[in-house]
Amino acid sequence: MYLAPLNYDRFFRKIFADEKISRRFLEDFLDVRIDEFQFLKERNLVTNDASVVEFDFRCKIKNAYVIIDMQQWYKRDIAQRFFLYHSLNSGLQLENLPIKRFAFPGKPGKSKPSKDYRELEPVLTLIWMVMDTLNFTNDYICYLMAPEMVLDFLKNDKLWHEPDIKELLEERKKVLEVVRNDTRNLDFLPKNRLVFMFQKNIVHNQLLKKYLNWFEFAEKTRDENNEKDDFAKYKGDEIFLEMIRRLRRDELTEEDFAYIEDEKRTWEEVDRLERGIYEDGKKDGEKLGIEKGEKLGIEKGQAEIIISMIKHGMDIESIAKVTGLSHSKLEEIMKISG
Repeated sequence: MYLAPLNYDRFFRKIFADEKISRRFLEDFLDVRIDEFQFLKERNLVTNDASVVEFDFRCKIKNAYVIIDMQQWYKRDIAQRFFLYHSLNSGLQLENLPIKRFAFPGKPGKSKPSKDYRELEPVLTLIWMVMDTLNFTNDYICYLMAPEMVLDFLKNDKLWHEPDIKELLEERKKVLEVVRNDTRNLDFLPKNRLVFMFQKNIVHNQLLKKYLNWFEFAEKTRDENNEKDDFAKYKGDEIFLEMIRRLRRDELTEEDFAYIEDEKRTWEEVDRLERGIYEDGKKDGEKLGIEKGEKLGIEKGQAEIIISMIKHGMDIESIAKVTGLSHSKLEEIMKISG
């Protein structure tokens, strides 16, 4: 091993503790220039019973609070976990919001203090997914808050199969009017983004993006037998040279080596456990889906075929065409089969 694995929390934090490195990563991934940058504490008291949440990395750049968190393997609670982190990234700003005072009409000298929530800034939560791709093939997927009618518009199968495009355009116009309404700073909501970045996909897709080098570098460090020559392409970049220096074998302590071995054993065990539970859950879902199909009057054999189609990623429209079943029945089966 020439370099320690960047994807392990200890070394990720060691790398991103350098402002030049973390600033450059954000600039490359977001494709922006960052003029304002401030490190923020990563351990935070959240509730009255002294629960503590700890982020891998947290900072503030111009007009946004940023979290980067490393996620090694498949975990069942990933959607809920990072939605909570994303929400906390907003909630923790309460500590620094200015106080304003509201005067009571007709009562001179009497006022009420209150936080000025207009000073709340958008949050950006970046989840660095090392192994899991959440069944996406994209480099990354971004979630943001948008009006519900946007999703309703996109999922309206009847509308999208309407031969008259005029009706489609009219509905789109209605949706855009809602999306573009920035009354009382409503445009603040979609500025908050939760982004899942998929290392495996980025390395595989090889898109000509600035962020590619970061994920390729991390992937190379995952190889236990990585060698100096594996990182020759980064020699001309001072940021990557500093990363190499910090991760180099001769810079590691005995405690670092013990951590690597312990982390390796831990994640191998977690992976075995989680994969086993995941596969069991899939089998349970398939069984429930077949049982649901039978309750809906579908023969067991056909229900099994439908489950197989779902497993292979066929969309509801295609399955409906093949089976002749209604969307409502198929949606019930899909929902319960997971």
